Amino acid sequence: MQDRFLKACYLEEVDTTPIWLMRQAGRYMAEYREIRQCYGFLEMCKKPRVAAEITLQPVKKFKVDAAILFSDLLIPAEAMGAEVEFKENHGPKIKNPVNSLEDVENLEIASHENFNFVEREIRILKEELKLSVPLIGFAGAPFTLASYLIEGGATSSFVKTRKFMLTQKKAFDLLLKKISESIINFVALQVEAGVDAIQIFDTWAGCLSPRDYEAFVLKHTKRVIKKFEKKLPVINFAKDAGSLLELRKKAGGSVFAVDWRISLDKAWKIVGYDKAIQGNLDPAVLLASKREVVKGAKEIIEKAAWKNGHIFNLGHGIVKDTPEENVEVLVKAVHKYGKR
Repeated sequence: MQDRFLKACYLEEVDTTPIWLMRQAGRYMAEYREIRQCYGFLEMCKKPRVAAEITLQPVKKFKVDAAILFSDLLIPAEAMGAEVEFKENHGPKIKNPVNSLEDVENLEIASHENFNFVEREIRILKEELKLSVPLIGFAGAPFTLASYLIEGGATSSFVKTRKFMLTQKKAFDLLLKKISESIINFVALQVEAGVDAIQIFDTWAGCLSPRDYEAFVLKHTKRVIKKFEKKLPVINFAKDAGSLLELRKKAGGSVFAVDWRISLDKAWKIVGYDKAIQGNLDPAVLLASKREVVKGAKEIIEKAAWKNGHIFNLGHGIVKDTPEENVEVLVKAVHKYGKR
């Protein structure tokens, strides 16, 4: 296996900076769009061979240094009883959002049996990838899943979530406990099936103040991460959450993934050089010229100063209008300029 990604997770020497990209398998790729015409989004996630094929598309095409499981953050939420639907260009919608303690009490804790299709996908991928690159599994963090359940889908303000958190503290704490247990079961299944690393996406934690993150969220995220970080690398990711870095460090993780709103070298100094760092090119750069893509790659590699433990990534997922050729340019630039 070409293992420079795993070596970087453990701060070991590598021949060049490893790179993988959030949403590297997705709708910017022609091969993905062709499959998408045949299936609904959740249907693709639940068909192991289809999901495995989608996972492999960017690995084969762009020679990235890790594959990431094709799935969705809301798979555990659906298993808990959320009625999830995806409409083209509108994101996820929860038909039965959480509004009360009674709603929380009615949610189930998802078990291994709810995720058999994910296990089958991983088994297929491990067979396909055994001579190539590591496989990253993932799950949403407790707060991020809670925000979807409370808001009923995606939002930019998170007002309902923060109001629920502050006015229904007992219900909110129980909700995060149930989600945490479900996530632990979801991740445990992935680990047992053979993933090589896990990324925990606390995508929406950046809407919180440090005070509220520490008071209401930290212990739950920490519980999930601590369960696995001695078994394999765990990547702690949050978007727009530079103000939470010191607290996120308390939550744990082998690798800290940051977005483009904080300088990579500053973020690494905060989390400490005994931890790996992942990031942090603005995804919008991939919409610019090839020259800008190469420039952006070089600047971030220079910020990392070629230290062991840097994993190149975007600060969030690839956007749908990204030209495929720019992704290829980025991967080649990182491998070229990241050489030790």
